[in-house]
Amino acid sequence: MRKKIFFISLFIVFACIGVRLGFSENKKKTNDELYKQIEIFSATLAIIQKEYVLDTKTKDLIYGALKGMLASLDAHSQFMDPETYEELKVNTQGKFGGLGIEITIKDGLLTVITPIQDTPAWKAGIKANDHIVKINDSLTREMPLTDAVKKMRGKPGEAVNLTILRDTEKKLLDFRITREMIKITDIKYVRILENGIGYIRLSEFRENTFLELNNALGILSKQGMKALIIDLRNNPGGLLDVAVKVTGKFLGPNKLIAYTAGRHKDQNLKFFSEAKNTNLELPLAILINEGSASGSEIVAGALQDYKRAIIIGKKSFGKGSVQTVIPLEDGAALRLTTSHYFTPSGKIIQGNGVTPDILVEENKLPNIQADQVTNKKSDEIFDQIQNDQPVNKSAKDTFDYKADTQLMRAVDSLIAIQIYKQVK
Repeated sequence: MRKKIFFISLFIVFACIGVRLGFSENKKKTNDELYKQIEIFSATLAIIQKEYVLDTKTKDLIYGALKGMLASLDAHSQFMDPETYEELKVNTQGKFGGLGIEITIKDGLLTVITPIQDTPAWKAGIKANDHIVKINDSLTREMPLTDAVKKMRGKPGEAVNLTILRDTEKKLLDFRITREMIKITDIKYVRILENGIGYIRLSEFRENTFLELNNALGILSKQGMKALIIDLRNNPGGLLDVAVKVTGKFLGPNKLIAYTAGRHKDQNLKFFSEAKNTNLELPLAILINEGSASGSEIVAGALQDYKRAIIIGKKSFGKGSVQTVIPLEDGAALRLTTSHYFTPSGKIIQGNGVTPDILVEENKLPNIQADQVTNKKSDEIFDQIQNDQPVNKSAKDTFDYKADTQLMRAVDSLIAIQIYKQVK
């Protein structure tokens, strides 16, 4: 018996040694591969400095390589030089002149997530999923997001020329938009539409959004609200904690709203509702479209998973990644995607978006045909850009809910629920 135990113990020892040797061997192979690639990088750097037609600075070459390295990961990861990083910190605090566009890189093209309502871009007729192929005289091919933002932002009163490729057009569209001081109002409309159905348009999740939402709900309740539509179309997101609070208002406390998952345990986070004064019995419809992103997708996804609201409209943008800013020693920084958002049931938002329960196309202008241009690769699109293009006319901003097919579908759905309850 002792001999048997001894052999078993000896086997476990050798097994542990084998596992350690295996791990060590794997780590050695990884390190060898890393060193080999670094040698290639160093050799390339030396050749450029020695053979390139012009003198080069080592720092410029290294920064250029880092920008390419981060850009190869995804559209939101980025290497920021000290100047860009400092500007990022300043921009989170101050006011500036701009056009009012949320942008990203999608399929190799600089793409509008959404125009912010009542801003110059909105009034000019810029739409979600428009591809910006030229800013003034600069093509946006391989242009970093920060550079695009710099070109569009500036002194109020100055004009910016944008060349746009739109999914519903066969030609490029030119827009001349004048910068303004961008002031965002979280809640745009608060009113009763018909049959006691309240309507709130929520444009972004900011510090005061939850307080403003509560005030809006109080106003509608006094007016006899029996059901509610929350319009999240063209809502680019904002503060995560505020989006969680808004969702909890209609779910109650201690409900999982969203969670993140990354490579490390500290990146795996869960977000629960804490709401106390909730509206749990109010029939609810949520409007989304391709301009709904990030925080608005978290709200729609959670309410859909819990079957608390009817989601109506078009599939949302699909921006559900978390970026962490990591400062470096020389004042530069990395903006690195470290995790992804998931709805309570485990659906990933990034790249997929939220699919409505009821798909409804937006109102379409007459004589607009299906796009045959955006099926081409981004390089082909840039190669075909011409200098002289027609200018698009400004779009009017009016609120006529009966002319809004998506909104009327939401109204009809809530009326049907009211009738069903009465019959039941």
